[in-house]
Amino acid sequence: MVVLYDDLESLSHHQYPDYEDHHMKMLEFDPEYHMGSAEIVFSLVYFLLGLCLVAPPTEFIHAGLTVQNVLASYLGSEEMNFINYHIKRSTATALFHSIIPIGYYVGMALFAPHLHLFEWSRMTLMWQLYLGFSILLPISVIALTYHWSGNQWANHPIAKTLKYHTTSNSSWQPVSSSINIEFRRITKFTAGPPGRRVIVTDSWVMLTSTYNVYIAQQQDIHLTLVASEEHSVTPEEGTAGAQILNINVATVRNNVKSFVIRLNALEYSDLREKLSAPIRNARNIVIHQSLSERFLVAFQEQVDNNPTVRKTSSLEVEQCIGCMAILADVKLQKRCHNADDGDCRQCYCRPMWCLSCMGKWFAHRQEQGQPETWLSGKAPCPTCRSTFCMLDVCRIV
Repeated sequence: MVVLYDDLESLSHHQYPDYEDHHMKMLEFDPEYHMGSAEIVFSLVYFLLGLCLVAPPTEFIHAGLTVQNVLASYLGSEEMNFINYHIKRSTATALFHSIIPIGYYVGMALFAPHLHLFEWSRMTLMWQLYLGFSILLPISVIALTYHWSGNQWANHPIAKTLKYHTTSNSSWQPVSSSINIEFRRITKFTAGPPGRRVIVTDSWVMLTSTYNVYIAQQQDIHLTLVASEEHSVTPEEGTAGAQILNINVATVRNNVKSFVIRLNALEYSDLREKLSAPIRNARNIVIHQSLSERFLVAFQEQVDNNPTVRKTSSLEVEQCIGCMAILADVKLQKRCHNADDGDCRQCYCRPMWCLSCMGKWFAHRQEQGQPETWLSGKAPCPTCRSTFCMLDVCRIV
């Protein structure tokens, strides 16, 4: 075998004198392949970075790597001047996004000098076309920004939407002031990520987006639940998952576009309380309730099965001190055991709470990490601290 191998080796060198050099070149790393791989890696990294800048993930938002945080001194306070803040924010975002393509070109020219991207005569037609596009895009956005800023930003899409909510197409500034005032109130409803935040004030329903803010007046809208999505993993809920509801907001005003708000099903009841118009559920979509809401349903069902307390002249009933919205309609009467048996104690307080507020109080006093024990749990009376269970809660009739 050794002799045969030596003969083959000598024959190869005799017939192919460059055999060894060719063999070594085949083993060397191909420089063109190496440069092509480097360009692909740079393109992928830049694409991911650009995507994170256009649609910032949670990590970028927490780190402050957003247009809003970088330009905070220019944009001002959203809380004090909501409309002007978002006019500036949407404009600055469009300008920033328009320079991302030219940034890729400059980065590739520095990263891959063999492409000669700084020499017009030596670059390929594809790169020439891309360079032209990447230069025209920011120029076009700058021209559009100049048009928007005319007449104190009256040409901006947000300002135009506000103008449609005025009478006889008068100035949009009074509508802007009204929205700014309502946005400062702590009673507003807000939900969703910063990029697409749902905001409901006393008179307005708004949805923020990257380049615009959709605005509709509550008295002019029709709300329809159009779809439901189930997500097993979400950034907010983790592996617990969430149900996302899509609600179409249509307005009767001409020129005001309809829009769709996406909302976690756990926030649906809070949204409905803030809206003056009902939400139609024509498709009979089943909405998942939160743990607290499901417990309140079970709490009320149990109380409905308990004995009742008849209202008499000596039994004073006032407004519920929890919500101040309805009359107190429950009273605590020890019924689970005899008078001196068990942990529960007789409560002698006059009725001061409604069934819903009493159920919320009872749930709040339970072990939050063990919801399976809530129905059999106990809680102190909100007023006198006497211990009671669900069997002691009686409706007043």
